[in-house]
Amino acid sequence: MTDKEKNEMLFIQIVSMFHGAALQQMGKLKNPLSDKIERDMQQAELSIDMLDMLKEKCKGNLSPDEEKFLSTILQELKLNFVDEQAKDANVSTTTQEAAQ
Repeated sequence: MTDKEKNEMLFIQIVSMFHGAALQQMGKLKNPLSDKIERDMQQAELSIDMLDMLKEKCKGNLSPDEEKFLSTILQELKLNFVDEQAKDANVSTTTQEAAQ
């Protein structure tokens, strides 16, 4: 394996690590340690922000495949994040209406 191939593999792994973490933090995946669904939207946002920063810092240094992979992951995470925020807003609105 060449250094370039190794670095591509490591890049994919680090992006995948933050992808899995963000999904877990949004409550889309079980926490493997507790075997429970847990949500921490602030932490999920931080994981997404880290991937955004990585994309910005790596601009011009990624292969087309790496660029596409990272962009696709970010798009998926951002859509899921917005969806989860909308769920929270709906629950909040429903709770407020029920209290009145």
